[in-house]
Amino acid sequence: MAVTKKIRVGIVGAGFAAGFHIESLRRVYGFEVELAGVTSLREESRSKFGAEHGIRVFDSVEAMLEHIDVLDICSPPYVHEDGILAAASAGVGIICEKPLTGCFGPAGAGDEFFGNHADKKQMLEEVIGRLKRIAKAVRDNNVVLGYAENYVYAPSIQKEREIIEKTGAQVLRMVGEESHNGSGSPVYGIWRFAGGGALMGKACHPLGGVLYLKETEGLARNGQAIRPVSVSARVHEITRLEGYRDAGFIRTDYHDIEDYGIMHVVFDDGTVADVIASELSLGGLTDYVEVFANNHRTLCRISPTNLVDTFNPRGDQYEDIYTIEKISTKEGWSPAAPDENFTVGYHAEMQDFISCVATGSSPQAGLDLALDTIATIYAAYLSNETGGIDTEVPRL
Repeated sequence: MAVTKKIRVGIVGAGFAAGFHIESLRRVYGFEVELAGVTSLREESRSKFGAEHGIRVFDSVEAMLEHIDVLDICSPPYVHEDGILAAASAGVGIICEKPLTGCFGPAGAGDEFFGNHADKKQMLEEVIGRLKRIAKAVRDNNVVLGYAENYVYAPSIQKEREIIEKTGAQVLRMVGEESHNGSGSPVYGIWRFAGGGALMGKACHPLGGVLYLKETEGLARNGQAIRPVSVSARVHEITRLEGYRDAGFIRTDYHDIEDYGIMHVVFDDGTVADVIASELSLGGLTDYVEVFANNHRTLCRISPTNLVDTFNPRGDQYEDIYTIEKISTKEGWSPAAPDENFTVGYHAEMQDFISCVATGSSPQAGLDLALDTIATIYAAYLSNETGGIDTEVPRL
């Protein structure tokens, strides 16, 4: 694709992710970014989104492609692959929200499909096929793919990257977590749209962060990324236990996904990482990665970052004030994000992706990280099915 300083971006999706992508794209510096179009599955949602943001509305991805340089995919995971393949074949750069893709059941499946009971070996094989198709399309057409894993671009993770690179650190183990009280997406909780539960929707974030840091360590030491080789995992459906007592604060309307999961990842140098994810945590987000190295230790706070704490004696006073995502109440003490697009990495990831499209360089969170993340997650689902046995992560 020709290098240009004016980058035309078309957005797929009109929900929460599309909103913060637009906010971050409008803050990119050094390049002129034109928000050239938006499309989504429902005509009502795309028209409303286009009107609110002053963006041209298209009926489909295909109709938008000739008018853009980058396709920014903010749609649910089950349609990510279609957008990626269409953009790549048109020579258009790609930004894709996490997770990259997954297994979503048989074509045309409805509520009779339960992903939590489906054969996970078969799922892993299907996912690897999808990943191979995506990788071939991106590489054969020589397009940039930016994998929108904001953990990579969070200031705390970037500081740890610097520490690893400049001190020659060996990372021995890491612990990462993302937990809160359930996604706001209406299709989250349905495997055929989301591709899984807590491991896909939550653990993909800290997993992406730890994979990136080990990749960084290997590249800094000898120019070769350190990658995952195996994973053992367990998942649970706590809110569907017969004895679960629903107090009304935690989302419970899941069709067929897990609401808790833990992965133990082993890298090809023998070091490890443990990743936790759940839908069972009140009080806002719990997002962090902690690094234990041979020469230092770092706690990378993603959210909350402890920059601002505010006390509110009466909830209605803060009705129109955003404090932090997934907060359960605004009464009492609350963490508040002064600029969440910056602190969680949204702004920096868009800056990197637009710069890479304009210059033809490779993003920090690119195709290889996306492939390893999804391969690890589905190997983890297979591990859980076998009672937590250590399972090989397929290498792409």
